[in-house]
Amino acid sequence: MSRPRSTRHWRASASPDSRPAAASGTLRSGSGGPTMLEVFDQQRLAQAVPDEIGDLLEAGHIVQFDPCPIELPADDELETLRRQLPQQLKLKNVSYHPEADQVKGLDENSPVAELAYRTLTTHRDRVTAFLQAIMPTLTRNMRVGTSSFRPMEERGRNLKPHASNELVHVDAGAYGATNGDRLLRFFVNVNPSVDRVWATKGALPELLARHGDAAGMTSAGLRRLDKGPLDKLRSSLLDGVAQIGLPLAKVLDSSPYDRAMRRFHNYMKDTPAFQRDPEGHREFRFGPFTAWMVFTDMVSHACLSGRHALIYTAVLPLENCRRPELAPINLLRARQAAAPATTR
Repeated sequence: MSRPRSTRHWRASASPDSRPAAASGTLRSGSGGPTMLEVFDQQRLAQAVPDEIGDLLEAGHIVQFDPCPIELPADDELETLRRQLPQQLKLKNVSYHPEADQVKGLDENSPVAELAYRTLTTHRDRVTAFLQAIMPTLTRNMRVGTSSFRPMEERGRNLKPHASNELVHVDAGAYGATNGDRLLRFFVNVNPSVDRVWATKGALPELLARHGDAAGMTSAGLRRLDKGPLDKLRSSLLDGVAQIGLPLAKVLDSSPYDRAMRRFHNYMKDTPAFQRDPEGHREFRFGPFTAWMVFTDMVSHACLSGRHALIYTAVLPLENCRRPELAPINLLRARQAAAPATTR
């Protein structure tokens, strides 16, 4: 099946299963807060003013584009990847790592290795150019990360909890040390006939308010968020290792902030009561050949079902944010400051 024309209309419909579902047409927080999903069709995108879309992302919105605003791979190339990657997958996903200029997740001798490399690098370049055009302030000096193809059905994949996309979480700790910089991800559903179904339990401010203490995001657990001497030494050593021929070593870097966020990520995935909690839970669907992006360190998310998606990751400098008080590192600093002095 060829991709639909750009006249496809956006929809966010209730999921038919037993989970609490989103109201038709919009996605709203459980507390009756503002709409979380902002949809840009071609007309709205053409009329967007500078910083409008970036401001929405910083405020914890998911920004959807219907139709996808960037050129996608040719239909025959996508069909080849959809057909062959599931049989040849060696890791969780097929991913291009720019630090090493390599595709991971396939054997080097795979008949689709060259196509996967070309597809992922071209997609990476197209998304980067689009983001820089619509968000010049927020994307200044950004660090472009992996570009991935997810060929497997997410529902029932039976991965370990920390690797599962079906469990609601915020992203943390998988891209090396961010030191408080922002994690942005851009998704495209390249399944020609099936929606990709997502869930959220809200954004980080309300999640910390409801679950921060239970997750250990307290003054005792947040005594330090910035790098100390040992962290700086490790970062320096890993930089040196990367420069002498092991570029992926930088992915091993960390910081107190990144470790704190990783604890919250693990708490969410490891806690069945959190996953069952209906408060703030909403589900919504992204149709074939639509795209969406979100600060995944800010907005909780899970992919409940769907197969075949392109995912782009970038790290955006905190100093570019127009609402830095909403950035996760500053939300954690606010929790530090609000704690009684005797507990710090």
